[in-house]
Amino acid sequence: MVSTKAPEDAYTAEPFVPDRGGLPALRRAAADCRGCPLHRDATQTVFGQGTADARVMLVGEQPGDQEDRQGKPFVGPAGRLLDRALEEAGIDPSEAYVTNAVKHFKFTQAEPRKRRIHKAPSLREMTACGPWLAAELAVVEPELIVILGATAGKALLGSSFRVGEVRGALLEREIHGRQEKLVATVHPSSVLRAQDDKDRKAAYEGLVSDLKVAARALS
Repeated sequence: MVSTKAPEDAYTAEPFVPDRGGLPALRRAAADCRGCPLHRDATQTVFGQGTADARVMLVGEQPGDQEDRQGKPFVGPAGRLLDRALEEAGIDPSEAYVTNAVKHFKFTQAEPRKRRIHKAPSLREMTACGPWLAAELAVVEPELIVILGATAGKALLGSSFRVGEVRGALLEREIHGRQEKLVATVHPSSVLRAQDDKDRKAAYEGLVSDLKVAARALS
């Protein structure tokens, strides 16, 4: 029997992305995306949130457990920490557009009732989901993009991206045919994973410092 399953590198969200209708149309269409296998186990698509006239777009990795359950990005512990860091840096969280490079939660789970453990998306999965991020950028046209972590950076700038090499610097790069200003920093979840209070405080202060660069670029 010949398999009809497409090869993994052929997965793409492109056929599901509407040509017009703005963010509402994109959000509705993304709910039915079958562009890669991640939709099979996730509860739902977690699309970006915010207004089309947001000046700054925050791009993270993928939804976490709480985001997957609630259908909104950055509503878990990392999201709350990010909001606090943004406010400290001088950026109003309510005026930002927040999204992820990958719109479905990827996880491992030993047993059905056990906790779902986050698993980093592959480069192919990021690439498959790329048309959604490109569409969000085309609609919002932010003045600045804040990259939150390595996965978001690789999705936007390529597989050679390393957070430590460029974090806290104002960058300019062409992305999807448009010149963009970007600031890279760590994902807020990495702050929560710090081993002790001292390390967590230092990691948080580093995040706020990077976000202050973004705030100055917007002023």
